[in-house]
Amino acid sequence: MSLITQPFKALIIGSSGAIGSAFVDVLQNTPNCTEVIGIHRHSTISIDYQNPDSIAQAAVALAGHGTFQLIINTIGVLHSEKWMPEKRLESLNFDQLTEQFNINTIGPALTIKSFSRLLDPKYAMMVTLSARAGSIEDNQLGGWYSYRASKAALNMIIKTAAIELRRTKPNVALIAMHPGMVNSSLSKPYGGESMGQSPKAAAQQMLDVVKNLSIEQSGSFISHENEILTW
Repeated sequence: MSLITQPFKALIIGSSGAIGSAFVDVLQNTPNCTEVIGIHRHSTISIDYQNPDSIAQAAVALAGHGTFQLIINTIGVLHSEKWMPEKRLESLNFDQLTEQFNINTIGPALTIKSFSRLLDPKYAMMVTLSARAGSIEDNQLGGWYSYRASKAALNMIIKTAAIELRRTKPNVALIAMHPGMVNSSLSKPYGGESMGQSPKAAAQQMLDVVKNLSIEQSGSFISHENEILTW
């Protein structure tokens, strides 16, 4: 049975980004979504993965808003002004590896730790955006070392936490979701403007998938097209 079927309250983490802001727009126009709150680095209740203490502080600040039935974390990084995804081993460097793991793995892991306390124990789901590039089995082209590794590590965090929550919060699901190619600053250097969906279309497609997931699918790695992805 679908987990998110009744009226629900949603929280979007990373709501200033292309996908995050699109999720807020889509949810504001979703009939059974009674409230949607968005947080990001510059919101009143802020969260910044460069400042790990902000994660727990944001969760504490949001506790006064009650529990949420849906939390979606859209924060992630693929490239920066200083570096692009590595194509060769010779390109590996400490700073890039550290930042990718801080943003794509450590930040989301600490978010699951702190924000899972805000999930409604009666029925709730937390979706963290991952990437197909994090699939070890599906890696056919190589390259993108730190991005692939940080997303693969994120997937392990989600899978492991989902196993624990089955025992402590049996009506709460954790999901890793691949959003597909989306027209955003993250995908722009890789043809996202011509090949990607609009952020709003991508958010709607992912929400349609999420609303039909069941508690039995907790700990799954799922695409925006409702495809089960290999680890």
